[in-house]
Amino acid sequence: MEIESDDPVLPRAKPAFDQDPHRVRELSERNLEMAIGRSVRALRRQQGMTVADLAGATGLSIGMLSKIENGITSPSLTTLQVLSHAFSTPITAFFRGFEERREVQHVKAGDHLEIERRGTRSGHQYHLLGHIGSNDSGVVVEPYLITLTTESDVFPAFQHDGIELLYMLEGEVTYRHGDQLFHLEPGDSLFFDADAQHGPEVLVKLPARYLSVISYKQV
Repeated sequence: MEIESDDPVLPRAKPAFDQDPHRVRELSERNLEMAIGRSVRALRRQQGMTVADLAGATGLSIGMLSKIENGITSPSLTTLQVLSHAFSTPITAFFRGFEERREVQHVKAGDHLEIERRGTRSGHQYHLLGHIGSNDSGVVVEPYLITLTTESDVFPAFQHDGIELLYMLEGEVTYRHGDQLFHLEPGDSLFFDADAQHGPEVLVKLPARYLSVISYKQV
């Protein structure tokens, strides 16, 4: 016997993510004094200090601190060092709001760089799509376009640092990660810890092309 209910069927909740991809960061300051002033004010408020409290902790006058926070004067390195001790933060924290150059690379079709990556097997064509070296994120990301043909070897034993994302564009392969096998077709993705042995084990349909994005800790 069916029991009718007037209760509405609630939609299934979507998983929550830690980061909001639509969040807009506060615009960086083009003026160094203003950037430092905003940082000093933000750090002071985070630590629940008044201007008078900060003056007492640093020996700087309230007037001087007010000028610094409002971007009217440029503090010396000695003054910044005194403030960094008061906040228990590195001096570099005062410059984070200053506008810096952010790297970007645009690679036109056919302009990618063909490289021989360490551990590359015969017939595995690696096209590097871009590279940004030392950066503030502490992470290096290497995007590749990989092509496998009838001349390509199978090799399911690649190992390297970091994590890797594969996105299948064309063809079909059976891809190994550790003791698991995955049949990859166009539109499929595979995201994994690259420290485990991995690689194409069976070339099912050729040519096969997929994107490989590798990220690892910046040394």
